[in-house]
Amino acid sequence: MSEKEQVEKGTISIHTENIFPIIKKWLYSDHEIFLRELVSNAVDAIHKLQHVNVIEGLQIADDYAIDISVDKDAGTLTVKDNGIGMTADEIRKYINQIAFSSAEEFVQKFKDIEDKNQIIGHFGLGFYSSFMVADKVEIRSRSYQKDAAGAHWSCDGTTSYELEEVDKEDRGTEVILHLSKDEKDYLEPSRIREILKKYCNFLPVPIRLAGDVVNDSEPLWIRSASEIKDEEYVEFYRKLYPLSDDPLFWIHLNIDFPFNLKGILYFPRLSTEFDVTKSHIKLYCNQVFVSDNCPELIPEFLTPLQGCLDAPDLPLNVSRSYLQNEPQVRKIREVISGRVASKIVDLAKQDRDQFAEIWDNIHTFVKYGMMRDDKFFDKVKDQVIFRTTAENKYTTLPEYLERNKERHENKMFYANDEAAQATYLRMFKNQGLEALILDAMIDSHFIQFLEMKQKGVTFERVDADVTQNLIDEDQGSKLVEGEDEKTADEKIKTAFEELLGEKKGMTVRVESLKDPSVPAMVLLSEHTRRFKEMTRMMGKELGDAMEEYTLLLNKNNPVVKKIRAMKEEGRQEDARLLGQQIYDLAMLSHKAFDKEQMEDFLERSNKILEMVGTAEK
Repeated sequence: MSEKEQVEKGTISIHTENIFPIIKKWLYSDHEIFLRELVSNAVDAIHKLQHVNVIEGLQIADDYAIDISVDKDAGTLTVKDNGIGMTADEIRKYINQIAFSSAEEFVQKFKDIEDKNQIIGHFGLGFYSSFMVADKVEIRSRSYQKDAAGAHWSCDGTTSYELEEVDKEDRGTEVILHLSKDEKDYLEPSRIREILKKYCNFLPVPIRLAGDVVNDSEPLWIRSASEIKDEEYVEFYRKLYPLSDDPLFWIHLNIDFPFNLKGILYFPRLSTEFDVTKSHIKLYCNQVFVSDNCPELIPEFLTPLQGCLDAPDLPLNVSRSYLQNEPQVRKIREVISGRVASKIVDLAKQDRDQFAEIWDNIHTFVKYGMMRDDKFFDKVKDQVIFRTTAENKYTTLPEYLERNKERHENKMFYANDEAAQATYLRMFKNQGLEALILDAMIDSHFIQFLEMKQKGVTFERVDADVTQNLIDEDQGSKLVEGEDEKTADEKIKTAFEELLGEKKGMTVRVESLKDPSVPAMVLLSEHTRRFKEMTRMMGKELGDAMEEYTLLLNKNNPVVKKIRAMKEEGRQEDARLLGQQIYDLAMLSHKAFDKEQMEDFLERSNKILEMVGTAEK
């Protein structure tokens, strides 16, 4: 019998016509994924042999590896492994029957779908991805079984195939792709190396291209955290993100129950170029790269996290719709949230100064997470730190409340603009009062959230009112002879109301402040200001109806006293000039001036300087 007569020719029994053109068009959105599928199959073949080796005690001691080669003259790309191999019967079963029946099911179900993203992940047998880039595919394989003969299978992209016995000395499988004319770029070693580094960089078996190993077969996440030095974590991060600064901190995951999950997550130093709206996690399945865009695995408030997650229980060709609907994904998010919370608590307890440097990068996301996740809030609430005007520079809320409980129990004073509220902060500091600095965009929402979570605790901006700790209650020695305090206050109040004229929403109040250097302050109640900010964020302006504020005059200030005296002496214009200047200086810390207001302020400032100069002559 001649060799040609020994060739088995057959037709794969399927009902769908033109199956290969449909596979070429619809199987994957990126054709390059074929190499990931073939290499993954090769790794599986090696793993199966290793398992059989242990079970049956075969004493096979080969150096397992996958070799990839290109032949530009022949136009072929070959993926070769020294794994378990296949007999002719196994090729009939796994290639002709199981794989093709799945391919037919895929075509029938998805051929009319226009959105490719709905398809990825529904077709799990990656061997036929070869036909996206090849006109003809061959398999040369020899099983590990004793006395097994080599088998050769070939298919030219139709439903017909050929299968024959061949001489093959070494165990394992070779998949030979005769590349289509439009796919010749896969004959370039540089292109193959690029794909291998992207999808197969951390596979557990050495992958060789022209004899050189291109992958790291022992990625850091498969090792025990106890044996890894900090320098190794940083070095691994640089491999993943070569152009990034060193990370702030990292978390090593090694979870066996209730699901399998390994990985290393890093919190990066954020820059203006960093896209906080995009997922930066690289997802792997048994060390095979799956995707670098899987936001469903990470809690929304931890989107900046970078690093790797290896989830062997997820399908290799996982789809976005799968991730959105898979219960295990929700559990993964919860675990990650919990581990990040624990890490933050540990860092905060270890070194406050070092944690403060990290905090500047992460506080927005932590606060947002606290507002979104009750479990996260409960874990980190006592470790959240705030900048403070006290000497210790940073404080937690429990620490602040404990330090200040004698002077203002359960009340938190804060500033959200150090420059604009400098006068108020100076007064607080001079009287030994402490204020928090809450100048981040999220803080206005965060303090309302904290008030809701911690009943009885309130936040009040330093310019919302004057605390009793700033008021000088000893007035007897400072009054004009024969004049009581009430009369003095009323005269100052009336004088300024007349000098300033009617200003809508303004109430004048007179107090004696311990700091005589401050002539006046503008106060806007916390409730009113928050309501205005809330309506503004909703796109509404309440106009003058909510422009209610208090001009607080400090009768201990020499200029305020002088203005009253000028008024009583008939120096009406000079008194008006100084009175308006005091008012504007107080308003500057409250809101910006428009063009006309600024021109009036500057013109008046020059007149006052002239007045001072004339008086000195």
